[in-house]
Amino acid sequence: MSDKPQYRAWFESLGDPGERYGLDEIVYTARDGELLQVVHDMEELRKTSASEWKSLFERRARKNEWPYGSGVWGKKEWVLPGIDNDNVVSMYEGHSNLFWAERYGREVGIEDLWIKLCGNAHTGSFKDLGMTVLVSQVKQMISQGRTIPAVACASTGDTSAALAAYAAAAGIPAVVFLPKGKISLAQLIQPVANGAIVFSLDTDFDGCMEIVRQVSERDGVYLANSMNSLRIEGQKTVGVEIMQQFDWEVPEWLVIPGGNLGNISALAKGFDMMLELGLIEKRPRICVGQAEAANPLYLSYLKDFEVFEPIAARTTVASAIQIGNPVSRDKAIDALRRYDGVVEQATEQEIVEACASADRTGLFNCPHTGVALVAMKKLAARGLIRPADRVVVISTAHGLKFTDFKLAYHEMRLEEIAPDHPNPPMELPARYQDVRDRMLREIDLRFRR
Repeated sequence: MSDKPQYRAWFESLGDPGERYGLDEIVYTARDGELLQVVHDMEELRKTSASEWKSLFERRARKNEWPYGSGVWGKKEWVLPGIDNDNVVSMYEGHSNLFWAERYGREVGIEDLWIKLCGNAHTGSFKDLGMTVLVSQVKQMISQGRTIPAVACASTGDTSAALAAYAAAAGIPAVVFLPKGKISLAQLIQPVANGAIVFSLDTDFDGCMEIVRQVSERDGVYLANSMNSLRIEGQKTVGVEIMQQFDWEVPEWLVIPGGNLGNISALAKGFDMMLELGLIEKRPRICVGQAEAANPLYLSYLKDFEVFEPIAARTTVASAIQIGNPVSRDKAIDALRRYDGVVEQATEQEIVEACASADRTGLFNCPHTGVALVAMKKLAARGLIRPADRVVVISTAHGLKFTDFKLAYHEMRLEEIAPDHPNPPMELPARYQDVRDRMLREIDLRFRR
C-alpha cells in the first residue's frame, strides 16, 4: 500500500449527504426518519489498487493474526476502519463453505449451482457477520466512557442468538424480545444459554420491534436490529467472500431469502464496493424470495415498487422471515433496482418440498433457504435463469435450528401439508429376517428404479 491511506467511515443520511454522524454516536435514523447508511471514504480506499486488495484479503484469510483471520475482519478497512483491534469481538465468523450443488442442480436444470452455507457459523446463521461489527463498536464506545446499559434486539430467532453470543463474549448485557411460540426451540435456547435477558412476548416480530424501539429511545439501550446500519457492514462481506471463492468471477445470479430485508442491501453494498474499487467489472442479478404468508416486498414488486404496503404476516414454516413491515425495505428496493432484481414468492407446500428435495441430495436446508430454492426454480422455469448460468443461493441458517419442522414433515404432522418425500423411521422388531427383508425392499424401491 502507498501514501498511508487514512481510512474513514461515518453514518450518513440516504437523502442528504451533508447529514453525517460519527460511528460512535448513538443514532439510527436521519432527521427525515429514514435509515442511515455507513459511508466509507472511497478516495482513501482507492489509494490501494484492486490487485493489492485481493492479495491482502487472501493473505489474511483463516490466519491467526488477530483479528484478520475472520471473514469480516480480514476486510477491516472496508468494514469498520476506526475500531481498535483490542475492542474487536470476533468468533472468526465468515469463510463459510460455497457448496457445489451438482446433483441438485441437475435435478432442477441448472448446471452451475452453488449454495453459500452462511449457517455454518458460530451461532448457525449469517447474522454473525453483522453482529461482530455492531458489538465491537459498542465495546469501543464503552471503552471510551460511553454509558450503554445493554444491547437489545427484536428477533425471530437468529438475530437474538448472534447478539446473545457476541454480547456474552464481550461481557455486555443483552436483551432480546421474541414473539411467543413463533420461533424454534433451538433458536429459543441459544440466547437463554448465553445469558441474555429473554422476553417472550405475546405478539409477532413487528410488535417486538416496536418494543425494542421504545426501550432504545427512552432507556438508552443500544439497538441491535438491522435498522442499525453497522450490521450491514459485516453482512456485506458475504458478497466479497463469494467473489474470493470464485477467483473474482461474477456469477449471473444471486438468490436470497428476504424478511426484514437488511441482507438484500448488504449483499448489494458489498458488490458496489468491489465494482467501485475495480475488483470486479460487472453486477450479478439478484433474486429475492419471500414466503407467500409474509410477502410485502413481492406485492410491491408486482407494482414496480411504486407503492409499498406493510401487511399482517401470517404463520409460515420460514419463521425468521415472517415479517410484514420490514424496516430495510427502502434500501432493499434501491438495491433491486440497481441490480436488475426480481422478487418471487413461495407457498408453504413449495417451501417444505424444496427443502426435502434438496436434502435428498446431501444438503440440510433451513426453511428460509427453501424459500430461495423455490424462487430460483421459478425463475429457471420462466427462462430468466438459463441452464448454463452460474447461480449462488444464499443459505442463511443451519438446518439444525429447524429440526422440529423437518421432523414434523417426515412424520407427516405439518398442518395442511401432504409431503411428497416423507422418510419416517421404520419401527420393526429386532429380528434379522424382518430387518433384512425390509432393508432390501427399501433399497430396491429407492435406488434401483
